[in-house]
Amino acid sequence: MASDERGRVPPALVPVLVFVGLVVAVVGSLGAPLVPTVARIAHVSLAAAQWSLTITLLVGAVTTPVLGRLGDGPHRRGVILTAIGVVVAGCTLAALPVGFAWLLAGRALQGVGLGLVPLAMATARDALPPPRAAAAIGVLSVTAVGGIGLAYPLAGLVTEAYGVRAAYAGSAAVTAAALVAAALVVPPPSAREPRPLDVPGAVLLGVAVAALLIALGQGESWGWRSRAVLGTAAGGLLVLAVWVRQQRRAAHPLVDLRLLRHPAVLTADVTIAVGGAGMYLLLALVARYVQTPASAGYGFDSSVVVAGAVLVPFSVASFLAGRVAPALSARLGSARLLAVGFAVVVAGIGTFLAARDRMWEVLLTMTVAGFGVGLVFAANPGLLVSGVPATETGSALALNQVLRNVGFSVGSAAAGAVLAAATPAGRALPRADGYRTAALLAVAVCVAALVISLVMAARGSAGRDRGPD
Repeated sequence: MASDERGRVPPALVPVLVFVGLVVAVVGSLGAPLVPTVARIAHVSLAAAQWSLTITLLVGAVTTPVLGRLGDGPHRRGVILTAIGVVVAGCTLAALPVGFAWLLAGRALQGVGLGLVPLAMATARDALPPPRAAAAIGVLSVTAVGGIGLAYPLAGLVTEAYGVRAAYAGSAAVTAAALVAAALVVPPPSAREPRPLDVPGAVLLGVAVAALLIALGQGESWGWRSRAVLGTAAGGLLVLAVWVRQQRRAAHPLVDLRLLRHPAVLTADVTIAVGGAGMYLLLALVARYVQTPASAGYGFDSSVVVAGAVLVPFSVASFLAGRVAPALSARLGSARLLAVGFAVVVAGIGTFLAARDRMWEVLLTMTVAGFGVGLVFAANPGLLVSGVPATETGSALALNQVLRNVGFSVGSAAAGAVLAAATPAGRALPRADGYRTAALLAVAVCVAALVISLVMAARGSAGRDRGPD
């Protein structure tokens, strides 16, 4: 958008974009804390109820790249409003007492909303001057983490008081408000030539990511060495290889893989996938740890509501980090800020390793780690957009979000696998050293992401960060 057009941007644009991002993050996270309740009211197994979370992630993985590419064209505003409308329909459907299959259908529609944050970032880059755009993009990236911390305690409280359907009904009302707000303030993008959607590329990437997420999500129930898991994972990797080849030959690819030649883009994508696994590994550990009965020799026997409340300091610290990140990025550069963020995350995990016998110690862990995650999530998109043209922002950020979700799934699966390995035969709960092993794995993963960030900074790219064009 030209500079004169930027001057006419509605003052409420950034708050509305943040509101939309926060709402879809909360809605997308509603599945996790409600799984046991869904199993009870729908009279299905926990493994079946887990699909109320998995199907949202799968649909999000498939639709996010498509929305990103469509949003890079002249119809971004329409794409945003349509996607929010689909989420409203999904929340409404999930709230109706019409059976488990319809609840899953509603949760699938809600997954479309997971692709909205990259579009919100692309809108901010187009509509705002560079300094404001960089700050807005950083805050929007942090909403994904903040949504998790808000969704868990809110879902627990509403479900305990009014039932699971009320939680979805409430999300429908809030999402409808986000739709109205977006319709009022989201501007159309600058004049651009429409580009055909790479349908084969979208199908191939969707199948590949869906297969990998299914293998990761079902590993514990199917068995990590089972033919089903190994075959699904191998099939996903094979389709992913075919997709890469197809993208390199397509006239109008879904994702321009040539952008990965830019060190900043490659660093942003690799670190968010690797670091995302370590971050979510910690979240999964803490959620299980605080709910473990004290009879196991550790844990606090907390309810789902309390376990969700433990994530509140994580979200608050993440938001605070997002507020200070622009000033830090201006001094350090995005690559160095990314490294600092991962160092803080490692320090947070270190507090969990050193002391977790009291609740305040766990809360300290979540606060420190949350601040580090906020820095990482604020720096990562700034690093990414410094290496892509404005016409590729939505697509590049969408792929980055898919990689982040894959990293989250890997972290969740890793936590389950390590704790399962530490559970003696005939016992329901893992030994305490299982948490130590899993936390050390999280440290190792985040240190790897830290090293990648430092290598990037050492090559001098941090000093040349330009921010959004």
